[in-house]
Amino acid sequence: MTPNSRTGAGRRSLATLICGALAAGGLAAAGTAALEPGAASASSHREAPLISGTPQYDNTDLYAFVSPDKPDTTTIIANWIPFEEPAGGPNFFTFAEDAQYDLHIDTNGDAQGELLFRYTFRTHTKNEKTFLYNTGPVTALDDPDLNITQTYDIELLKLKDQHLVSRTKIADDVPVAPSNVGKASMPDYDTLRKQAVHELAGGATTFAGQADDPFFLDLRVFDLLYGGNLSEVGNDTLKGYNVNSLALQVPTDMITESAEQPVVGIWSTTQRKNAKGQFTQVSRLGNPLVNEVVNPLKDKDTFNASAPWDDAQFLKNVTNPELPKLIEAIYKIEAPAEPRDDLVDVFLKGVEGLNQPPHVTPSEMLRLNTSIEPAAEPKRLGVLDGDNAGFPNGRRLTDDVIDAALQVVEGELVGAANDLGDAVDANDKEFGASFPYLATPTEGSRGPLAEGVDSGNDVRNQLGDALRPAGAGGSDDTTLIAASAGAGAFGILLIGGALMWWRRMRGRAY
Repeated sequence: MTPNSRTGAGRRSLATLICGALAAGGLAAAGTAALEPGAASASSHREAPLISGTPQYDNTDLYAFVSPDKPDTTTIIANWIPFEEPAGGPNFFTFAEDAQYDLHIDTNGDAQGELLFRYTFRTHTKNEKTFLYNTGPVTALDDPDLNITQTYDIELLKLKDQHLVSRTKIADDVPVAPSNVGKASMPDYDTLRKQAVHELAGGATTFAGQADDPFFLDLRVFDLLYGGNLSEVGNDTLKGYNVNSLALQVPTDMITESAEQPVVGIWSTTQRKNAKGQFTQVSRLGNPLVNEVVNPLKDKDTFNASAPWDDAQFLKNVTNPELPKLIEAIYKIEAPAEPRDDLVDVFLKGVEGLNQPPHVTPSEMLRLNTSIEPAAEPKRLGVLDGDNAGFPNGRRLTDDVIDAALQVVEGELVGAANDLGDAVDANDKEFGASFPYLATPTEGSRGPLAEGVDSGNDVRNQLGDALRPAGAGGSDDTTLIAASAGAGAFGILLIGGALMWWRRMRGRAY
């Protein structure tokens, strides 16, 4: 929570919009009356008790922005599986097969989803007799040495008041970019990433696969808000960790109500198949951070299973938030007066004159005005710094949502000017200039290849011999090697030692 410099013009621009909405009576009347008790927001790295134990279904972050290189399109990115350790094999990171990964679009501000993009996955295994994720260097997504692969389908569901109007499959059997095992296994991971970008009919583009976690922040905030000692802030806790990402770029006119009503609401969910074969929602994500630091423990699992049209139950968590009280207790920064109607306006309705749809029903989701052109030079604090193309108007990968949220929670919009932040102002890896924009994942092995290994052919040949089915013929030595199918690189070293011992023993008399 360190000071950060920015221009005053941006601060005044959003404050003016908020004050205008308050003066018009739109917030106090419409917000509270429509919601009654409760609404919230979410960014979820292990944010709720139940979902923290099932990372395949845990939606970590949601992003939505007008595509900077294709401004007639909108890009949506949703991430799952927090804290992926790059070297976490041999069972690397896959999407769940018993899950529906859903991206919801509210086109008219009624808290209902009119469009739903549903991703479902299948896992394919070439050789079940080895423990290896890949049995040699992988140079393409269809490489026979990539032992574990995934593919996915996308369905577009059109809804009216949550009743199905139509269902269309828009993608079928699309390959997923694999986990980045390491330099020996995947010497040119960028090529694999490019092969996983798939164009769909109608001008849409999709990607699914591993990526560097784009969320940047100092998570030591959970150590009693840095324990009253700010000397250690500035460490990007998520540096070096990966996530599994879905990215979808669609023509903007495909998801908006009309050119006159360009604001869309977006949220993501995960549904998991239960023992009865029915799908139950277990994770939900809209705005960043609210299910982590706004909702108390008693509401976190409920929020993950809920829908925007039922957000009335969470309103008190927003109007009477816990975080400002904790900051006041530790750092003696006075908490703004309650009820916090300014937070309701920003996070539940959108900012009037910016990203608030007409006749909006207050509900928690990421709201994006798709008519605002991308900024030539994005500012990390977004709207707070006069950049209306950024958070809370959607969310770009470069937006510093921690600093922006801290400043708003501490009263930036109600006259309590502050420059609070966690001293982590950017991601550790640079984002891409084109779809899917995400940085490539950190590889499992980060050092140079072993001495004497250039192309990987030696490793490929040795693994091929080790994985040869038993009975393939050859000497006793070959039989021993075949019997150890699936041993892998470490197994080869062990086999070599075993062969030397076996030869010595064979020469002895017993």
